[in-house]
Amino acid sequence: MLERSSRPPDRQWAYDDGPDQVGDLYLPSYPPSAGTGDRVPVILVHGGFWRPEYDRTHLRPLAAACAEAGHPTLLLGYSRVPGDPDAAVADLRRGVAAAHEALPGGPPVLIGHSAGGHLALVLAADPGIRARGCLALAPVADLRDAERLDLDGGGVRDFLGGSAHHRVDLDPVRLPPPTVPVAVIHGDADSLVPPHLSDAYCRLTGSRLVALPGIGHFEVIDPLSAAWPTVMAELATLAGAAGIE
Repeated sequence: MLERSSRPPDRQWAYDDGPDQVGDLYLPSYPPSAGTGDRVPVILVHGGFWRPEYDRTHLRPLAAACAEAGHPTLLLGYSRVPGDPDAAVADLRRGVAAAHEALPGGPPVLIGHSAGGHLALVLAADPGIRARGCLALAPVADLRDAERLDLDGGGVRDFLGGSAHHRVDLDPVRLPPPTVPVAVIHGDADSLVPPHLSDAYCRLTGSRLVALPGIGHFEVIDPLSAAWPTVMAELATLAGAAGIE
């Protein structure tokens, strides 16, 4: 069970007028003079198999933990309308592009979990996205295979409004190689998103895959889990990348 953080966001930040086009901003609790205030910012993309009943609030413990590690962190909401995947991608593109207004520190690291990991990988292949890197946690990295496996009882078809065969442009494993460094973390005990989806993506794109033995789907977003040190280590590696200036 994911532990809930008692820390609320420092403030909310809207990047457009819709009810889902808002983010939670978490800032480090110590001043820049402590020597950690210039850490690379983070943008989080939540999962939930793209379904409208799952919003960003379940990633607030992760957002708070990233901020406590010194990273100004923005947890983005986005449209989740069944059959309209382009609305989700357009929202996230708009949110990431506008995030410099809320986040200090230059290009961010994108972090996405599950379906949010899928969306983060889609953004990572977009040359128009200004980011330092992408960390995908248990992502749905192959939509065709996820559809074949009927993940979340038709989650892919519900999201796309049809078969993944017709939306190659939204399938990370079939997109052009990412334009930023990508790392993928996936537990080998994940029963919701099989780890071989991440393996296929990383083999085809040359991205780094970190397989965690005995780790399930939600441990990778739980700051109290055994997976957390690995998540922080991979974030630190991506934060040290050159980025896009």
